Amino acid sequence: MPPEWSSCPPELLLVVDRGSGLPLRAQVEHGLRDAIRTGRVRVGERLPSSRELARTLGISRGLVQECYAQLQAEGYLVTRPGSATRVAAGAAAPPAATQRRHTASRLVADFRWGVPDLAAFPVQDWLRATREAARAMPSAMFDYGDPRGSRTLREVLAGYLGRVRAAATDPEDIVVCNGYAQGLGLALHVLAGSGVRTVAFEDPGSPATVRGTAAAAGLHTVAVPVDEHGIDVHALAATDARAVVVTPAHQWPTGVALAPERRLALIEWARNRDAFIIEDDYDAEFRYDREPVGALQGLAPDRVLSLGTVSKSLAPALRIGWMICPPHLTEALAEHKNRSDRGTPTLDQLALARMIETGRFDRHLRRMRAAYATRRTVLLAALAEHAPGLPVTGLAAGFHAVTHLPPGVDELQVVTTARERSVGIYGMSTCRASDATTPAQLVLGFGNVGERAIVEGIAAIGPLLTGRP
Repeated sequence: MPPEWSSCPPELLLVVDRGSGLPLRAQVEHGLRDAIRTGRVRVGERLPSSRELARTLGISRGLVQECYAQLQAEGYLVTRPGSATRVAAGAAAPPAATQRRHTASRLVADFRWGVPDLAAFPVQDWLRATREAARAMPSAMFDYGDPRGSRTLREVLAGYLGRVRAAATDPEDIVVCNGYAQGLGLALHVLAGSGVRTVAFEDPGSPATVRGTAAAAGLHTVAVPVDEHGIDVHALAATDARAVVVTPAHQWPTGVALAPERRLALIEWARNRDAFIIEDDYDAEFRYDREPVGALQGLAPDRVLSLGTVSKSLAPALRIGWMICPPHLTEALAEHKNRSDRGTPTLDQLALARMIETGRFDRHLRRMRAAYATRRTVLLAALAEHAPGLPVTGLAAGFHAVTHLPPGVDELQVVTTARERSVGIYGMSTCRASDATTPAQLVLGFGNVGERAIVEGIAAIGPLLTGRP
């Protein structure tokens, strides 16, 4: 569908310098060419009328008409009778974002982690939910409203999270936020204000995110190792941390679930230390080979602040998340949220509520579970064919896998060489708190990679993964 153009005359910033010695026509032609070549004026965009541009620059209309005619002859502009002068197709350079997309599109496959199938976003369901929410939205709700978020969404979330995550929820203690990153920032700022000085995080995990967010809140950080049972609670107890960020349902990035005994030990640590657990309920929606694991928050609502988001279940662009707060922290978190941005967009909140309460959200999740399960199977088959014997873990849930490279294989070299073969892969080293690149491992995301691309990508790099040239 072509874009809808406003009938108002467009503006274009051009400057002429009457003291430069250059003819005005040359200056205008150069300014127009430069604006088109650099992409400041894009293909298809209309230019001001010759009368309007002449008035803006304080020059004659005939001079502007001559400039337009010259650039049309050079192929920069196109003019049709009764229509505005526009930038011709192929004349303007694509903007930087477009260039990056073109670069990315040259990859055979990009196994970037943390990205769901963006093409599968349920556009029609979301539009329908938005229309329904807008029609039913009282005029009073167009005001700023409760800093905790829409009461409607908080009630829907309380029911949904209690049903599918075994969370102990009360709408009064849910604060809607703009995704996980904002929720983590709010939590750490409030905990810093309550006297917490050090926050721990899982290693491997998300060191850059936690360190950066903690530093903004004035907190120190400490890394705590993760093994096949989850975070090492004994190692955590040996630190001075009074808060810890964990991913118990599906540890990022190893994929292990926090073992039952570790769950209980972690809660005991929090109570004995007067500490808090920040639970990132990561990838809980997508599981395949194991029974569902409930939210840690349901075991200790007074000590666990649980963060959830639709970034993986729907799309990151929605920027909608939530915090299930310990009751005595809710007011402070809501106040800080209010100071931060005056609230998450209400109409989007109501649309999400409609998606959930009408069953469309659950239907989308079922569809995506099936799609990701198929891609997981395809990935394992491709690895078995092109990199036989390579250990693969972390596949019980979510949409990424951890591949363990043979001893002596350089993780960074594999990543670099794969890129030269037009395949994007990513090393575990970026998830570690230290600079260690051993043991050499890869985190292969398959959420936003089609089945054909998975096969072609693994075929292209299979020898690299097993240490062959």
